[in-house]
Amino acid sequence: MTPIRLGVNVDHVATLRNARGGAHPDPLAAARLALAHGADSITIHLREDRRHIRDADCRAMRDALSAPINLEMAATAEMQAIALGLRPHACCIVPERRAEVTTEGGLDAAGGAEALAPIVAALGGAGIRVSLFLDPDPAQVEAAARLGARAVELHTGRFCDTPPGAARDRELARLREAARQVASLGLECHAGHGLDFVTAPILAAIPEVAELNIGHFLMGQALFEGLPAVVSRMRQVMLAARA
Repeated sequence: MTPIRLGVNVDHVATLRNARGGAHPDPLAAARLALAHGADSITIHLREDRRHIRDADCRAMRDALSAPINLEMAATAEMQAIALGLRPHACCIVPERRAEVTTEGGLDAAGGAEALAPIVAALGGAGIRVSLFLDPDPAQVEAAARLGARAVELHTGRFCDTPPGAARDRELARLREAARQVASLGLECHAGHGLDFVTAPILAAIPEVAELNIGHFLMGQALFEGLPAVVSRMRQVMLAARA
């Protein structure tokens, strides 16, 4: 069975810092703490409006961390140039709208293939692992493979937001089938958005899923339990579900 990794997103440490200004709390310090207590990689989303992570955060993490950094980014010329300058381990291309509170759905890789192709090629050519953040839809997964992405991150938001019952079971079935499709096409399957201590183990039990990326829940729960405790617990529940 494919090993499973935990990517911890530290965007909302920067959100808290930016609410008041100054340098505290420091996203880099949070990243170091997460890595020390079970995270395999650090995810950061550099948005167009810089609402949380900023350019200086990206450079600081690149210079200070030996662990993989996963840069979430929109498919724009600005972000492509930044990514090529930073050379992170991975880039996950996500849809982005200025008015949204958080990423609201998967990328339209099928409909936007013409615009995505040169960006995927440029990043991949620089040795950066490119993933596309997609809804669990067969046409979108096929488009990712045609574009030359090395991974697909399945958007789990609808599953996580649906109460237990038949509708949620259908969403889980879609995710399972998409994970199988991703793996059958030779791509690595990741998943993320809205995962917590209940939903993350369910996704971790899907054998084709190689990585879960989790941020908002961990940072929120850390207010009550502390970041080392919640990262360690998340890793434990993931590994238990995988076993």
